[in-house]
Amino acid sequence: MLSADNTRGIVISQTPVLMAGIGAILERHFPEYTLNYYSCVEEIELLQLKSARLVIVDISDEPFYGRKRCQSYYSLFSQSDSSLWIFFTPRTMLPVAMEFLFRPRITLLSSQEPVEGVINAIRHGYGSEGRISRVLIPEGMGRSAVDTPQSKILTLSERNVLRLLGKGWGIKQIAVLLKKSNKTVSAQKSSAMRR
Repeated sequence: MLSADNTRGIVISQTPVLMAGIGAILERHFPEYTLNYYSCVEEIELLQLKSARLVIVDISDEPFYGRKRCQSYYSLFSQSDSSLWIFFTPRTMLPVAMEFLFRPRITLLSSQEPVEGVINAIRHGYGSEGRISRVLIPEGMGRSAVDTPQSKILTLSERNVLRLLGKGWGIKQIAVLLKKSNKTVSAQKSSAMRR
């Protein structure tokens, strides 16, 4: 559950109504949190991100830049591995959000999520598995289609290596391009092929 030693939170949104709503929810149900508000991820310093226990991001206002934004958030996960991340996303962006953002300690919520869903995501979001809101799942898509095992999802590096291998590149060429060692590229290839 929540501990009082590190209760900093970050809210990233360009929508003032969402910022105010999240602030009101946390003030009422989780008064121990101290929130900082930002309109984009570029405004946040790395130290602030590392010290945050909760990061709430609204990507529903970025439909045209969704993939690029998801990739930038994906690269930040290693910087704040102890944080709980909650992303508000529209249903149309669910495939992209699942590809880049669905990881342990990350919750994907609908941009029309009820208040109870937000409270539950914050309260119970510190488990080892990622979660997707039931509101986001389309009617015809069963829960089992979304609950793919985490080991089956390839990392961004593994996808890059496989993509370049598919184009006919060699291990050494990929290592030079990605600025990694041959051993690392080979390990990523092997890991991706096992999955």
